[in-house]
Amino acid sequence: MKNTLSFLLFFLLVFQIINAQEQQNKIPKRIYTTKFLDQEKIPVIDGILDDAGWNIVEWQTDFIENDPDENTPPTFQTKFKIVYDTKFIYVAIRAIDKAPDSIVKRLSRRDGFEGDRVNVIFDSYHDERTAFIFTITAVGVKGDEIVTDNGNNIDDSWNPVWYTKANIDSDGWTAEMKIPLSQLRFGKAKEQIWGLNIVRNIFRKNERSLWQRIPVDAPGFISEAGELHGLINLIPQKQLEIQPFTVTQFDTYPAEAGNPFRDGNDFKFNVGLDAKIGITNDLTLDLTVNPDFGQVEADPAAIALDGFEIFFEEQRPFFVENKNIFDFRFGGNQDNLFFSRRVGRSPQGFPNTTNGEFVDQPQNTTILGAAKFSGKTKDGWSIGILESVTSKEYATIDNNGERRDELVEPFTNYFVGRLQKDFNDRNSFVGGIFTATNRKIEGNLDFLRKSAYTGGLDFRHQWKDRKYYIEGNVIMSQVQGSKKAIERTQRSLTHLFQRADASHVEVDTNRTSLTGTGGRVEFGKASVGHWRYGIGANWRSPELELNDIGFLRQADEIRQYAWFNYRSLKPFGKFRNIRAGFNMFTTYDFEGNYNRIQYRISSNANYKNNWWTDIGFIHKPRIFTNTILQGGPRFRFSRENISFFFFGTDSRKKLRFRTGYVYSQAKQNSFSFLRIETGVTYQPINSFSISLNPEYSRNPNKTQYVTETNFNGTPRYITAEIDQQTLSASIRLNYTINPNLTIQYYGQPFISRGTYKNFNFITNPVADDLYDRFQLYDNNQISFNGSNYLVDENTDGTTDYEIRNPDFSFVQFRSNLVVRWEYIPGSEIFLVWSQGNTGSQDPKNHLFRSLDNQIFGEKADNTFLIKATYRFVL
Repeated sequence: MKNTLSFLLFFLLVFQIINAQEQQNKIPKRIYTTKFLDQEKIPVIDGILDDAGWNIVEWQTDFIENDPDENTPPTFQTKFKIVYDTKFIYVAIRAIDKAPDSIVKRLSRRDGFEGDRVNVIFDSYHDERTAFIFTITAVGVKGDEIVTDNGNNIDDSWNPVWYTKANIDSDGWTAEMKIPLSQLRFGKAKEQIWGLNIVRNIFRKNERSLWQRIPVDAPGFISEAGELHGLINLIPQKQLEIQPFTVTQFDTYPAEAGNPFRDGNDFKFNVGLDAKIGITNDLTLDLTVNPDFGQVEADPAAIALDGFEIFFEEQRPFFVENKNIFDFRFGGNQDNLFFSRRVGRSPQGFPNTTNGEFVDQPQNTTILGAAKFSGKTKDGWSIGILESVTSKEYATIDNNGERRDELVEPFTNYFVGRLQKDFNDRNSFVGGIFTATNRKIEGNLDFLRKSAYTGGLDFRHQWKDRKYYIEGNVIMSQVQGSKKAIERTQRSLTHLFQRADASHVEVDTNRTSLTGTGGRVEFGKASVGHWRYGIGANWRSPELELNDIGFLRQADEIRQYAWFNYRSLKPFGKFRNIRAGFNMFTTYDFEGNYNRIQYRISSNANYKNNWWTDIGFIHKPRIFTNTILQGGPRFRFSRENISFFFFGTDSRKKLRFRTGYVYSQAKQNSFSFLRIETGVTYQPINSFSISLNPEYSRNPNKTQYVTETNFNGTPRYITAEIDQQTLSASIRLNYTINPNLTIQYYGQPFISRGTYKNFNFITNPVADDLYDRFQLYDNNQISFNGSNYLVDENTDGTTDYEIRNPDFSFVQFRSNLVVRWEYIPGSEIFLVWSQGNTGSQDPKNHLFRSLDNQIFGEKADNTFLIKATYRFVL
């Protein structure tokens, strides 16, 4: 560890010297002064700028190019005007184009961001970290986003009610916007000052220009915006929106003989309510009662042999919108104190059944209601509170017509509270978070934790015009429950206290609680010049547990890391821009074991023809893991080297293509990995596109964990040589009839097949030589009876233990066809057809044969759904 710290400190010193001469002149902020609009002059929103109301202010222009050649004149200029009244703010855009026939007129659904477009950015909080973006394309497709963390987090799930139109003429194209003040957040000052920027994208030239210049090496996007003045006596508008909905759903599936719960079809009808209430102008309450997420796209298929939970992104609209407010990543990757997919999760219990009984098991836990209180005050306080209640869930068991219910998920309450305060002229913040999960444990569910609490503090400080930063956080968790629940937690893959070779942890069967800590600290350079760098560390103590309402893959780790990146600031030679970086990290556990070191170097290049390449190399000279034997001793993997290379064509073209590979090879051919990805998109007309993204991977491994057993009281950790192959392909079709009426299709066939041979047991898990780590069974010790491997380890003619045949061939097909019609702003109708099936095939079959047998040879499950919403804006 001493050598690692010395290297990190040397690295930091070198880059402080390198960057000592880098300076950036402060860019003066431009100011646009708007005026109040009398009622008789309110413009008609038709995209044509002939209304008298626009004449009360002057055009603002003199845009400057930002990409590809920063601080140069753009190909065509852009002009805008802004006026306001007591309830709305109005924006006029004139995008000059000397070749209007060449304007790219691609259609897409809301937030598609295709074709020529203009973004209007309001930092109405004027906190230089948060902004609202309103986008209009040349053909009238609108988009809207909330931006936080000075441009680092963008949330396009925000769908405010506003009005816009565009029009193409001989001088280019024009647009008008009418944005209700109730959709924005601002204070009560007599004269408001907002952050403001206007961004123009000329799609065919892949060129971006800005009203307020922002250098490529700036510390952020929102903090460098210009200013909007002249907003006098602006009256805050409290928001009140109510959106009831109805859902009709019809499911069909293959009938199962004798199973009363699988008779071939089901019918459901549901009603619910969403509401958005402005408590003050800058604080909003979101409510959902009996929510339905039937139109949400299915998760991609995946399979994991290491036993860890697969992380899937949240897609449900209520939880996606404003999710950045509740975000608290403390250690990199997906680890987070709040993971919203825990709310409404699949029931964790399973009923006790006997042969001949049939079970109706709920797929998800019913969310009775949820509420979010969020916003940011003029004093710099960011506030987020989320409360949700999920119901008890019962599985119904049928035994020859006699039915009983068994509890499989308890009544549960989830709570998240988040607070941040800006200070030091918005250059610093401190914050905190608190989460709570409380379950009403009944019946046979005492294996679940009764309660779980986490708390955390975070901070970030920037200086020298945000050139340098230091940031960090610290968290603590406590879980409580029965002895059974806490023992189960100690033995889970996240903790593995049962490891016999670990002196710092052990299973205590009498404990009823666990308390852990974690955190992170990082110092770095964020702006000015070609170079960025950072150095830091994070930790997760052995007892840290977040998985009741958060996400934690593995506890018991200390990590030190450093990185530095280079980026070009101007086009040169054949390059539009180029980036390169190096990073390294080391990990230890809390016993002091030095487990891993990794080095990575990578580069990304964008060329003047708008093609791109990604290339990189990773070297792992030391790899130890505490988890691969799933409760067994610490295990050593052989040294590993990885390379990857990807390239793609111009993403703006109607026909575009990308492909690449990742290849890994370990010493002594211990394991390897090859993944080949490709993708092609074709857009024959502006309103229709089709894309195909196949992917193939192969992952042979001579020590793939199979199971744990024992021989004469001695643990046996069984591994084997696996040949795993995975093939998938996502297919997407998008047809936009008009900006408010779209048809989208998504489908994904997926197969993963694994076959095992050369079974062995671990003898010296940390040996340097691969073949010293395990002992192969010879032909006299192991035999196969058609379903299990029989092991006679001492060759006395008696089977000592059995190993279930681990070969598998998992096949899945999922698809969604969605028709979405926004018939008036904020109100929608969804028509959805979902189809899919999941099953196992013969591992001896070829991948394509297994796909054919499952997808075309088995009947699919179908869901037909109609969802209608109507938004009342009061």
